Amino acid sequence: MDANVNIQELSDKVLSLIVEKGPTVLLAIITLLIGLKVVKVVVKLALKGLAKSSTDETLQSFLGSFLTWTLKIILFISVASTLGIQTTSFVAVLGAAGLAVGLALQGTLANFAGGVLCLLFKPYKVGDLISAQGELGVVKDIQIFTTTLLSPENKTIIVPNGAMMNGNITNISKEGKIRVDLTIGISYDSDIKKAKEILLQTLASDSNVLKDPAAFVGVKELADSAITLAVRPWTTPEHYWNVYFGTLENCKIALDEGGITIPFPQMDVHVKELAK
Repeated sequence: MDANVNIQELSDKVLSLIVEKGPTVLLAIITLLIGLKVVKVVVKLALKGLAKSSTDETLQSFLGSFLTWTLKIILFISVASTLGIQTTSFVAVLGAAGLAVGLALQGTLANFAGGVLCLLFKPYKVGDLISAQGELGVVKDIQIFTTTLLSPENKTIIVPNGAMMNGNITNISKEGKIRVDLTIGISYDSDIKKAKEILLQTLASDSNVLKDPAAFVGVKELADSAITLAVRPWTTPEHYWNVYFGTLENCKIALDEGGITIPFPQMDVHVKELAK
C-alpha cells in the first residue's frame, strides 16, 4: 500500500513539474534550434559580404569562425537564462578564464592581433619585396600569427606578426619602381663630362633600366683618391639585383673602353733627409 502511495506521489510530482516547467523547457529548446539556424544564416551572409569586398581568404575564415563561436556563446547564455539558470556567475567565470588565458598567451595574442591588422590594412601582400625587423625578402605567405619571407639568399625567414606590425616596414614593391643607388670613382685626371656620358649611355642600353624616371649620374664627392660619381638608375623590384650587379660590371667595362681610369686608394709618402 505504501509503495503504491509513493509511486502515486512521485507521478503527481513529475506531472506537476512537467506542467510547471514544460512550457519553459519547450521554449528553451525552440529558442536553441531557431537560434542555431539564425547563427548559421548570419555567418553565411557575413562571409558572403566579406567575399564581395575582396577580403583576404585567411581573414574570411578567421572572422567566420570567431563570429560563429561568439554568437553561439551568446545563444547558450540566453537559453540558460530562459531555463532560470543564474548566468551571472557563469559569465564571471568565463571572463576570469578568458583573462587567465590572455595573460598566459600574451605573445601569441600580440601576434594574432598583428596578423589581423596586417590582413585588414595590407601594408604588404604576397609577392612584395619588403624590409622589416632587419630582414629583407619577398613575402611568400601571410598567416594569422606569422609572415614568411624568402631572402635573396633563398633562405626562409619567419617573422612574428606582432613584431612586424610594431616596427618599421619598408615596402620596396609598393610603387612598382625602385631606384638603384651606386657609387663609382674616377681619377682626378679623368674627364668628368665624358665619364658621365659613358655611364648614361651604358644605362640607356640596359633593357632592365627604366626610361621614366630617367637615370641620373652626378658628382657625389671629391674623395681623397677619386672623384666619386653617384649613379642612379631606376628599375622594377624584380630586376633590382640584375641592375645592381649588371650596372657595376657594364660601367666598369665601358669606362675602361673609354679610357676613364678607376683609381685605387693611394698614399703619398715623403722622405725627408735629416741634416747631418
